Formats: sequence, C-alpha cells, structure tokens
Amino acid sequence: MTVARRPRTAALVLAITASLGVAALAPAPAFAARTAAVPSEQLVPYEEFTLPNGLRVIVHTDRKAPVVAVNLWYHVGSKDEPAGRSGFAHLFEHLMFNGSENHRDEYFGPFELAGATDQNGTTWLDRTNYFQNVPTTALDMALWMESDRMGHLLGAIDQKVLDEQRGVVQNEKRQGENQPYGQADDEIYRALYPKGHPYHHSTIGSMNDLDAASLEDVKNWFRAWYGPNNTVLVLAGDIDVATAKEKVTRYFGDIPAGPAMARVQAGPVKRETSRATMTDKVPQARIHRAWSVAGYADADLDRLQLLGQVLGGSKSSRLDRRLVHEEKLVDKVSAYVQPFELASTFYIEADVKQGVDPARVEAIIDEELRKLLAEGPTAAELAQAQTMIKAGFVRGVERIGGFGGKADALAECAVYAKDPGCFRTSLDVIAKASAADLQKSGARWLGEGSHTLVVLPGERTVLAEEASPTPAPFVLPKPDAKFKTVKTTVDRSKGVPMPESFPDLKFPALERATLSNGTQVILARRDAVPVVQFSYEFKGGFAADQGRKLGTSSFTMGMLDEGAGELDALAFANRAESLGASLGAGASLDGGNAYLSALKENLDESVGLYADMLRRPRFDTKEIDRVRATWIAGIGQEKARPNGAALRVLPPLLYGKGHPYAIPFSGSGTEASIASLTRDDLVAFHRQWVRPDNATVLVVGDTTLDEVVPLLEKHLGDWKASVPVAAAAALPAVQRPARSTVYLVDQPGAVQATILAGQVVPSTRDPGAIKFDFANSVLGGEFTSRLNMNLREDKHWAYGAYSSSPGAQGQRPWIVFAPVQIDKTAESLKELDREIREYAGGKTPPTAAEVNKIQATEIRSLPGAYETGRAVMGTLGGIVRYDRPDDYVFKRKAEIEALTLEQVTQAASTLDPDKLVWVVVGDLKQVEAPVRALNLGEVRVVDADGKPVAAAKK
Repeated sequence: MTVARRPRTAALVLAITASLGVAALAPAPAFAARTAAVPSEQLVPYEEFTLPNGLRVIVHTDRKAPVVAVNLWYHVGSKDEPAGRSGFAHLFEHLMFNGSENHRDEYFGPFELAGATDQNGTTWLDRTNYFQNVPTTALDMALWMESDRMGHLLGAIDQKVLDEQRGVVQNEKRQGENQPYGQADDEIYRALYPKGHPYHHSTIGSMNDLDAASLEDVKNWFRAWYGPNNTVLVLAGDIDVATAKEKVTRYFGDIPAGPAMARVQAGPVKRETSRATMTDKVPQARIHRAWSVAGYADADLDRLQLLGQVLGGSKSSRLDRRLVHEEKLVDKVSAYVQPFELASTFYIEADVKQGVDPARVEAIIDEELRKLLAEGPTAAELAQAQTMIKAGFVRGVERIGGFGGKADALAECAVYAKDPGCFRTSLDVIAKASAADLQKSGARWLGEGSHTLVVLPGERTVLAEEASPTPAPFVLPKPDAKFKTVKTTVDRSKGVPMPESFPDLKFPALERATLSNGTQVILARRDAVPVVQFSYEFKGGFAADQGRKLGTSSFTMGMLDEGAGELDALAFANRAESLGASLGAGASLDGGNAYLSALKENLDESVGLYADMLRRPRFDTKEIDRVRATWIAGIGQEKARPNGAALRVLPPLLYGKGHPYAIPFSGSGTEASIASLTRDDLVAFHRQWVRPDNATVLVVGDTTLDEVVPLLEKHLGDWKASVPVAAAAALPAVQRPARSTVYLVDQPGAVQATILAGQVVPSTRDPGAIKFDFANSVLGGEFTSRLNMNLREDKHWAYGAYSSSPGAQGQRPWIVFAPVQIDKTAESLKELDREIREYAGGKTPPTAAEVNKIQATEIRSLPGAYETGRAVMGTLGGIVRYDRPDDYVFKRKAEIEALTLEQVTQAASTLDPDKLVWVVVGDLKQVEAPVRALNLGEVRVVDADGKPVAAAKK
C-alpha cells in the first residue's frame, strides 16, 4: 500500500523509461521493420465487456501458469481532491485494506491463506489501483473480496479505523520526507503547477488536511468515486471471457453505480522559467529540472520518451557521455518522462560531484538539450532507442500482473486513454518516429517554462505545508439513469468463499551439460517470450574481500561491463543496446554473478558480447577512476539514508572484527578502501574468482541444450583459468554478545527513527533453516505478522515493521527493521523488545492458526511464484549456491507441509532477546535520553561508519 512512482507502462509495459536508453555509434536494425510482422492485435490480445452498472471488464488469456491477475483501477486520484481535502484518495486506499462489512478483518488474511502473490494497492495523481495474482481456484475468493469492499465498505469504517489508517499514512509521509532529497518532488510540483491546478499538491496530502478529515467527509469521498461505473477491472491469465462474464456479473452486478461526477478539466502548464534552492542533509548537490508536457494520450509523449532516452536515458547517452565520461562533473545523470493523464512531467536530474559548481553542470545540460533540439538525434541514436523499447516490451509481457504486468498495461490504457490497447498505438508512434518528429515535439515542450530545483548540502529545510482552506461541502449528483443493477445469488452472510482445492506446483525440468572449459550448464526452458537469460555463478563474493580491500569483489564485478575486448565503456554500452541486450555483473555475500538477458533473434551476437565481458574486461584506468569517484559518492549517499546507514553499522557489530561478514552488507566498502583500489587489485580478483572451472552458468528461456551449448562452446569453450582455485573464505562460528547493546547514530532533524535489531542465527545450510524461516514469518515476515500488526495497525507508529534473515553460507543475520515516528522511538523499542522476548521465551509462542496460515501462504503461492523466468533463475541460483538437489522446490514444499507447531515453537527459541544488537538512526537530541531510560542494555553513540563518538550532553 503505497503512493506509486513509476514510468508509463502502457507503452512499455514495465518501467524502463528511466533506466534504458540510447546512444550513437552502433546502428541498430530498424524498429519498425522488426515489429511490422506482428499484427498489433496480437500484442497482448484482449476481449472486453461492460456490466449494466457501468463496470468495464477486460480479459486477457494466458495459460502458462494456473494463476489469474485481478487488477482494479478506480479512476480517482489526488487530482480529484478539492482544496482542504488533500490526501483523501491515498487515505482511502489504506482504508479499503482494513476490512469490509462482510469481512471484518485484515484484507490480506484470505489472500495469504489462498497463496496470493504480487498483491498491493497504490495511489497516484489520476488513479487508485488494487491488484493481486491468485491461484485459478481462488478467483471467486478474490472477486468476492474486491466486490465486498466496492459495494459493502462504509459500514466497516468507524472512527477507530479512520484514526488508525490516518496515523499509518502520516508515518508513510514522514518516511518519505526522512530520506535525502525527500521533499524535492513536493517543491517541484508546487512550482511547476500553479495553485488551483489538480497536480499542484502531493498525492500523500498535508498533515493538516489528514488531521481535519471527519468520518462523514471520508464516507462521502467513497460514495463519490468508488462505484463500478468509475472502475476498470482486468482479469489476465488462466481465464477466458465467458468465465469472466459469469463470475464478475455474479459478484459485482448488484452494486449500484455511483454519482456522475464531473471530471477535472486541466492540462499542461505554460509558465515562466523559474528556479529555487533547498538545503538538506545530503552528501552532494542534486539538480532537478522539470517541464510540464503532453498528457497521456498525446503522441508527443511517446516522442518525448525517445528524446529522453537519447538525452539522458542510458550509460552512453549524450548527458552521460559529456558529464560522466568526458568532463567527470557528475556521478549520475538521467532524463525521462513521468506520464500522467492530464499533463506529464519531463525530468532531468544530476548528482553533482563534490567541489563542482552546480551552475557549470546546469549550463552543460542546457547546452546539450539545445543542441539535441536544434540538430535532432542521429539515425543510429534513434534506431537504438527504438530497439531498446522493443526489448523492454518483449521482456515486460511475460508477466500477467503486478507492477508493469499485462493487466496493469491494459487497465492503465483503459483508464487514461479509454482504449485498453493504447500501448499498441504508442509502439507504432515510436516505431515510425523520425528525427524531425523528435525535434518538433521537443521544441514544442522543452523550451522556456521549466522549473529548476537545486538541493544543496546543509541543514534540512522543512518544506512548510500550505494553508488549508475550509473545504466546501460535498454535493453528490445522482447516478446516470442508464446504469442498472442485476440480481445476484451471492449470500455474503456466509463469508469469504475460500477455495477447496489448489493447483499443483509445477517447476521446469532441469537439463544439464558441461562445457569444455569445465563450467556446468543448467537449463530451464521457458518459451513465454522470445528471450533467453543467462547467469554465470561464481564463488567469492563479499566474503572474499577478507585479506583484500573492502569492496574489491563488488567493485571488480561492477567494472566488467565498463568496456571489454576491443570496446571501451561507451562502445560496449552501445553494442549491448543495439542488440536489445541487458548485461552486467555484481556480487553478494558469498558469491558473484554475471548476467545476460538476450533477445532470441540476437542470441549469438549477445552471447559473444557476454563472453567478452567475462573473459576480457578492459579495466581501463580512466574508467576505474571515473567509477571509483562515483562509487565513493554512492557510499556517501548510503550513509545519508537512514536504512543505508543502519545496515552499514549493524553487520560488523553482529560478526565482530576479522570475520568475513563483518562488513557493510551493501558490499560497497569504505571511502578509504575504494580510494586505494588499483587496477592490479581488480585484475587479481578477476583472475582468481571469475573463472570457468569453478562455476555454473544458468540458462532460462526460449532455447534448448542443442541450441545453447554450441553457442556457449563457440564463445567460451576455450576459456581457461590461469591460477589455481582458491579456498573459500573461512567462516568461523560467531558467539552472540554477552548482553544486549544499543547503538545510536545521529541524524539531526530526522522526523523518524529507523530501528534495527539483529542477531546471528544458523546458516542457510542448517537442517533447521526452513523451520526458523517459519518462526520468523510468524513474528515479522508477513504483512499480518505480529510486529507489523503491533506497530502499524495497532499503534500506527510506523508505516511497516518486519523481520527477515537473508541467506548465507555461514551464520545468517536475523534483522528486525522498523522506521517509526521520532516521538515514539523509545515506545517502539519497548514494544519490539517485548514482542521478541515473549515470543522467543515461550510466553506467547506461535499458535496453530499462525503456522497453518503461513503454511498455506507458502504452499499455495508456489504455482504462481514461478510465473517468470527471473523467478526460476533466482531459485536456480539458490540450488547452485547451497548445493541443493534439482528437485529442491518439491522437497521444500514437502518439508513445509510436514511442519508441526512444536517444530516452529522450538525454532522460535533460537532467538535470544537478552543478546540483541540494536541500532537506532535518528535525531539524537530527541531519542537519546528516552532510549537510555529503557535500560535495554549499554547505549553507545557511533557515527555512520560505526566508530564511537562523544555522547551528547545531558
């Protein structure tokens, strides 16, 4: 449940506009020619019908997995809020998760029992949506639940529920504002759109308006906007239109239409160019420049997306080339469009290197933009951009639901453009766009009238809330007489219709081979989309930094795609994008991997580029220096984020000096260690750990062993290691501390405190690992787990409170995470300590109902858990990393089914509340005294590197 922030999905299906881009040099095959063979109606085919009460239903059939995506879009967002009622749409999104008249309980409960995946709800300027993927047999349950909150909600909302969710929303607002640069969006939209424009105020609203919301105000807001005639329902997956019509009519047909509300009339804003500055607790200046541009259904928006990719959408875009590679003035730069129904926003953002004058960067941004608009993109730039958008579309249509899946794309198009298939039109515009078209669209929208905000390091500027006028009374018009209801046979007094059976788990059979170079090959065939994914799995990881400079593993792997073979960094990026391929590498705690996602049509060339990256990374000194500077800036950004600082401090405290895991879990190292890295360090690490004879390459996608093994042999078969295999890092057993200790990290001006609690627990390899995972889920692993129900739903001191235990070859870290409002820091610590103490000590052990619920969630979600190739790849990675059998997913399912309450209770006793390590990041002057008064243990004040600092004066 969140305020959504993502680029346009209708044209691209998944969020790629801000992350994929274009550049010159390598020409790409024409996008139009390569998509012309696919009739537009075959791009996510759908059927639709409308109920007599106005509910529009869109159905897409995809039988690859026994799951159905259920996605409702209500055509109401923050733009529809009158003055004095800001935040109502988002507040109501939360209220609709709090139960309905015929299900007086948490909305997530039945879905957890049914094994739902990808479930959430979001609100933005123009819409509110709710979505979940459910097993096919649970579709009736999902439709009952969605229809009950649409047609039977108001009787379940009382003052207590309103106060609870108002508190949760206000903590969500604090959590966003507590991040570095967290108030920038609010300032930009206030400036870009004048008062009175529906986009002037933020989606999350003002504290004053939320506080002033009365119960009757809230109920009238629901009556106004949440009727079936203002809603689009998409069902995608294991469903057909006949089944959909019968079920949707049964559950939704008797809900009366809502009033005929007038739509807000507004559009893009032509305004004077303006600028502002703001100071914040940030490590470096950030430049934001924004324009109000074309609305969602305008073809200019698609052309502006192409223009944004050419300008600043990729590693080798024009702004990256100039500001990152050539003049080295920024650590990061991007250009992209954020699309909305009435008017969209074109953004340019740049993180300025410390010591560089932001004005110099601004001047170059302006110069490059003017040059692009005057001359247009080159043919190579345009073709490459079109290829990347095609690749993004092909990858995106594998998913039926969730953020950016097919159901989302159909719903977004239906709501914003009144055409469920509007992404086809967008793709056609993109395919046919010429350089002159981009020039014309850019000249129309990206001239005068921008707003620039520069956020500078300094004291946090509190962006004052604007005055809230007394809102006018709601006057609700009557519904349109054309809408009718139909009778239903649903007896809601019987409660939620839970399914009696569930689909069986299916996992692709694993096929194996061995390359001439010694690498093991594991293939899982998936032919839903013409894409093949590879992941070369290596030993090493962060743990291999022991005896080296911290961050060596992560930095070395991150440099693999910064030039390889004959291609320097820019040429390598161009080659990848011209193929529509995505390549890169990274490290984790116990290993590293290098990945490739390749279009089937360009498989040979893409594997060839992948082989160069693996075998012949250039490690050019100039690129090392460039990436090093950006990396060090990234460490500064990490420390500025409360959760980033806490996760840097906690692991060394858990594992103790000298242990391979006693490092920041980001793997980023320290400023000093990264500054001292040399090319020889990288070459040595690559030689030792990126090697074929001690590795496995995972392949998932539209291929066979007969096809892919010869390709791998062609490009990698003669790859040989040049040094002997090194022993893995020794992982000595860690003793828990003698007593609990609390470490405080000062974050002056923070409006929240970020609380972490940690303790080492047995390895992922431990025979009891699954039992402990269950014990953790009861306490803090699910939305309806104890910690979240306490701090969020009961106390509403936090937006969320969870616990987890990430995988590790050695002892795992068990971590509790809870960002809480600053004035409830001590109270929250006390509650967390009590919950852990009573649970682990047996006073409030796990109940049969809790264990049964999590068993149901784990087992029944499995058919939908492996819908995508990426999900399959993740499980294969675990099979390789932890030496699991090929049928591990079935063995794990059997173990879960056999779990007993006694086993989970025993696993819960693994935790020792008297030996916890607590880390609290917050405003010391507000939290130190009350935290010390709790007597949880010795209290120490440390900096963001975990080094002791003098205690604050009492």
